[in-house]
Amino acid sequence: MSGAVSRNPFTGVEIRHTPFASATEVETALTESSNGFNQWRNSDISDRSELLRSVAGALRSHARELAEMMADEMGKPVTQGLAEVEKSAHLCDWYAQHGPAFLAPEPALVAGNNAWVQYLPLGPVLAVMPWNFPVWQVLRGAVPIMLAGNSYLLKPAPNVMGSSLLLAAVLKKAGVPEGVFSVLNADNASVATMIQDRRIAAVTLTGSVRAGAAIAALAGAAIKKSVLELGGADAFIVLADADIDAAVQGAISGRFMNGGQICIAAKRIIVEAAVFEAFRSKFVAAVNAMTLGDPREASTFIGPMARYDLRDELDAQVQATIAEGAECLTGGHALPGEANFYAPTVLSNVRPGMTSFRQELFGPVASLIRAEDAEDAIAMANDSDFGLGGSLWSRDVEKAAALASRIETGGVFINSPSFSDPRVPIGGVKQSGYGRELSHFGIREFTNAQTVWKA
Repeated sequence: MSGAVSRNPFTGVEIRHTPFASATEVETALTESSNGFNQWRNSDISDRSELLRSVAGALRSHARELAEMMADEMGKPVTQGLAEVEKSAHLCDWYAQHGPAFLAPEPALVAGNNAWVQYLPLGPVLAVMPWNFPVWQVLRGAVPIMLAGNSYLLKPAPNVMGSSLLLAAVLKKAGVPEGVFSVLNADNASVATMIQDRRIAAVTLTGSVRAGAAIAALAGAAIKKSVLELGGADAFIVLADADIDAAVQGAISGRFMNGGQICIAAKRIIVEAAVFEAFRSKFVAAVNAMTLGDPREASTFIGPMARYDLRDELDAQVQATIAEGAECLTGGHALPGEANFYAPTVLSNVRPGMTSFRQELFGPVASLIRAEDAEDAIAMANDSDFGLGGSLWSRDVEKAAALASRIETGGVFINSPSFSDPRVPIGGVKQSGYGRELSHFGIREFTNAQTVWKA
């Protein structure tokens, strides 16, 4: 039977099989989401905010359960899963506090104060979400979407159906009404059907460029709003005056957290020539000191990769880069056994045009790139089809801030690896997508900015 399969990447054992939704189930989900929206849109914003506080409490109460489910389904170390759940609970609290002000009517610059803009919900939003952050990635979109008065229909990645269903149960326990947050295991044909259905008002996707292009085409044909967060090949720039020890630790976290399976991970580490050798030796030593193991163990920093096919794809990219002239300083191969581990890998002497420079490597592989100077580093950072995030390390923060405006990405973090935070927007340019999540930008993406003018 076709459907979604969850396989424990540490043991290799299949733990869940969920059949794809039938046409009847798709219709039921659309009806329930539409009905949920029609009631939810009329609720008071203060009530919706209070409900988010209840969701935050429910997430904290079920943090261990959610973290262990993520560990079993996609290999996330349980300590990182617990942090993900807490971050999601904080997101709920933050939007409960600040969200209503973002949705308040704004006076227009019209004499007599007789015109304003009000932010109204659009309707049910279809969300096609990935597997790497089964709680945070879903809620960072769902929370502002629901607070704005929309309903949220989740199509999760096939390998994390258990996490998605558990999350839905937690939200239901917190009091989220029927049809306001729903989960549907839909195949590609059903996704296309839903986007074309008049009850779906908009669509959001986080995933690959190929998936984003397909969703954008469907949404465009239906004249519907879409927000896309796609791949990244983020540059992690280390200037000659950087604190090298701090930069090394930042690169370890920025590249290898969640097994390197993060869109905004530090994938291309570009280091000025004057400090390249010092950085490289310290970085390789730190990589070799990382702990791999059972994701349910508290001591584990890197668990197995989420999917076996993605490990094979990553290895092909690594071998291609080596064949193109890069040097493998450590790792460069899958580990034996049932567990889906790929050895933490450092590729050096990577140059523009090589596979790991051009493509996104979604796993525990870092590419070290030597830059002649800061100008060369910026040029190589921008020599990419992607533009999601980036990191810039220098003791001269003002100089770094000036350079940041020349980097073609949706975000630049100075003396810090890239991260997401509800206070600031996240999103990309170029093939990394369009639109923004989080902050007031995210909550307004799926609203109708309606002008009201009293003559």
